[in-house]
Amino acid sequence: MRMSDIVAQHIEKLLEQDNGYAELQRNELASALGCVPSQINYVITSRFTPEHGYIVESKRGGGGYIRITRITLDKNSAIMHIVNSIGDKLDNASAEVMVRNMEQRDMISPTSARLMRAALSDRAYNDIPPATRDSLRATVMKHMLLVLI
Repeated sequence: MRMSDIVAQHIEKLLEQDNGYAELQRNELASALGCVPSQINYVITSRFTPEHGYIVESKRGGGGYIRITRITLDKNSAIMHIVNSIGDKLDNASAEVMVRNMEQRDMISPTSARLMRAALSDRAYNDIPPATRDSLRATVMKHMLLVLI
């Protein structure tokens, strides 16, 4: 298992223990997990984003901390949050993360997740010029999500 996966699992465990809220110190967590503090930063900035359903606050300095809060919204509000976060372009990797998060949070069924993955995959856009693939993918994703509301 990669270090970034270990860090993410540890943070998820902390969030589960305190009902979607975790406050941590980067250096302490890095020391406990045997990694460098920049690895903690990388995981937080790549996996604990608003698009993934989190709010991250930080305070720098000697007594600094990183506070992560899982956003708890009803299904329709959460879907609208995702729609609004997509923007004009959506790459395959980001689409996959969004679908996986929705499936993990029981916002969509496993069958719906498989259908969405198929419709959003790079393979589905082979005949589309590369310059417009991510724009089309964003539009398709938004339309699929709006149908769920």
